[in-house]
Amino acid sequence: MIAAVGPIQAPSVDWLAIAPELALGGAAVLVVLLRAIMRQRRGATAVALLVSGVGLLTAAGMLIWQWYDVRDHGAITTMAGMVRVDPFGVFLGIVIVIATALALLLAAAYLKREGLEGPEYLALMMFSSLGMVIMTTANDLIVVFLALEILSIPLYVLAAFDRRRLSSQEAGIKYFVLGAFSSAIFLYGIALVYGATGSTKLTDILQFLSQNTLFEKGTLLAGIMLLLVGLGFKVAAVPFHTWTPDVYQGAPTPVTAFMASATKAAGFAALLRIFGTAFPQYSADWRPAVWVLAALTLLVGSVGAALQTDIKRLLAYSSIAHAGYVLMAFQAASPEGLEAALFYLFTYTFMVVGSFAVVTALSATGDDDHSIAGYRGLAARRPVLGTLFVFFMLAQAGIPLTGGFIAKVDVFAASADAKEYWLVAIGAVATVIASFAYLRISLAVATTRGEGEYDEAESGAGVDGDGSVAVATSTRRVDLGTGVVLLVTGVMTLVLGLVPGIFVDWAGNAGFLL
Repeated sequence: MIAAVGPIQAPSVDWLAIAPELALGGAAVLVVLLRAIMRQRRGATAVALLVSGVGLLTAAGMLIWQWYDVRDHGAITTMAGMVRVDPFGVFLGIVIVIATALALLLAAAYLKREGLEGPEYLALMMFSSLGMVIMTTANDLIVVFLALEILSIPLYVLAAFDRRRLSSQEAGIKYFVLGAFSSAIFLYGIALVYGATGSTKLTDILQFLSQNTLFEKGTLLAGIMLLLVGLGFKVAAVPFHTWTPDVYQGAPTPVTAFMASATKAAGFAALLRIFGTAFPQYSADWRPAVWVLAALTLLVGSVGAALQTDIKRLLAYSSIAHAGYVLMAFQAASPEGLEAALFYLFTYTFMVVGSFAVVTALSATGDDDHSIAGYRGLAARRPVLGTLFVFFMLAQAGIPLTGGFIAKVDVFAASADAKEYWLVAIGAVATVIASFAYLRISLAVATTRGEGEYDEAESGAGVDGDGSVAVATSTRRVDLGTGVVLLVTGVMTLVLGLVPGIFVDWAGNAGFLL
């Protein structure tokens, strides 16, 4: 005899709390549907850009509304506590939407120039952005894993999107294989944490660990370390960084800009929330591991950048080094460290997207030749682009009057307040080493090219009939979308260096997890 089954109580959903995700996901689905209806490539791409732009604007508007709402009335918890909308999540959600919008503007002319399918590209970007925004408000390890997969799978395809280029296909395969491996590690970490605490919800894990003393911590600590490894891959922390140079170099340049900014912000969103919310009582156990990761990431990223001859590989190692600074702030495990990490991610978004915007504007059709030698004399040939590129390089080096300087000072101050003086010293040494790479590029851009100064094997550029090195950068006009990106990123990098107070306060107000 079958027993009567009572009605299933579904969890309540606050639709306004997940409105940004609905806007991004709805735009992505609509782009796919429109592509199925519209077979003309030119018209379909224009409509897809419009729909994606409306989705991003809607998501941005809802995030701004959420900021004022949670600031005045407290955090919003919905979907059985699995989603928590708080200032921390809204702040990083805004960072991700900004990075996505800038990457979309970069892609508009790039897709046409390279003859790539625009609607498919934009749909994948919007789906990936959806996963990233979900990750910023995830209050459950299962939701974090789902968000990780939603953001990662489209990125695997985007990295290999240019099927005519072998390097793009190679980038996609490498990213997929290593990404799938890191996801498995992260999932195993979730299983171990669940086995030790009986829950995957971050606030419930905190409550359990606060009320109970574990006499055998091995299972929990193993789970914590595996979570750290899985997310360390996404933020390109050493030694989980090996995919970064090849993927950044092979992927289409706008995709690389998107990965370097939005993906890093999403990865750190999960890292900061999980460890700051669920495991603060075990910080004495995980902080040493983060210390080692931060030190290795700073040194390997800085030294690797100084050794590169390809600009995209150099920016890849630079991205690794910048992850090290955020790990420094994370390792401090303090409100000051959380504020410094958030401000650094906000500032870094504009610096790195601006750098890749210059690379996109200068890259020739085919997007393969990015040798540093090809940028020699850029300031004389393209004064505006050359000046902006030098400015972004100096900002990443941490030169005063730029946002990069304020961000680094904030991180060093937080680490010093936590009495991590050796880590501060390592960060200072790494900054000096990385500055060599940035200054080397700046010098090449500002120096006039000499006849026969490089040979073809060294520079990677072609050689003209008179023996001089051919210009490896494009001379076409900057399109409107790229011009807007350069203007926004340049102005914001300067403003963040001159009047950082309002943005530092904003990051400080966002730095509360409970």
